[in-house]
Amino acid sequence: MSGYIGEITALLFIAFALGLDAFSVSLGLGMQRLRLKRIALIGTVIGIFHIMMPFIGIVFGKLISEQIGHLTTVVGAFLLIGIGAQMFFSAFSDQIKIIQPIGTGLFLLALSLSVDSFSVGLSLGISGIKTAFSLILFGMISAVLSWIGMLIGKKVHGYLGVYSELLGGSILIAFGMRLLFG
Repeated sequence: MSGYIGEITALLFIAFALGLDAFSVSLGLGMQRLRLKRIALIGTVIGIFHIMMPFIGIVFGKLISEQIGHLTTVVGAFLLIGIGAQMFFSAFSDQIKIIQPIGTGLFLLALSLSVDSFSVGLSLGISGIKTAFSLILFGMISAVLSWIGMLIGKKVHGYLGVYSELLGGSILIAFGMRLLFG
């Protein structure tokens, strides 16, 4: 029983860490004075992409797992550490990306936010995690954090953006270390 609780807790933290990236970007989007209907659509699309991309990653991860065997945990750990480091250090980047969340721009935005979810899905597929539960969790938490970010962005001007990426990257690094060192 405690194994399931530990697995669910780990998935919650990973989903939250992945969603913080969407939250961070959503803060900036919310400052564009979006209507509530547009906020709902953007968050939903981001959530759907946070389901699709890890699913593709999990499928590839399971295929790889059958071929490499015992090295899969190490590979998954290094993927999480790498993704976390990329998120962590991208918080210090001076480049500001402005993508209009309409039409193709919305899909490009959701895709760019969910690319790290693909890699996390790959490492989770390697470790043999519960697929449906983790995918729904990733999508729901990313969508909710996107909505919250856009709503806060409408009210507040940019104090949390960098810190949420730092926190998200740190959480992924910590879980990668936990996988690596047990």
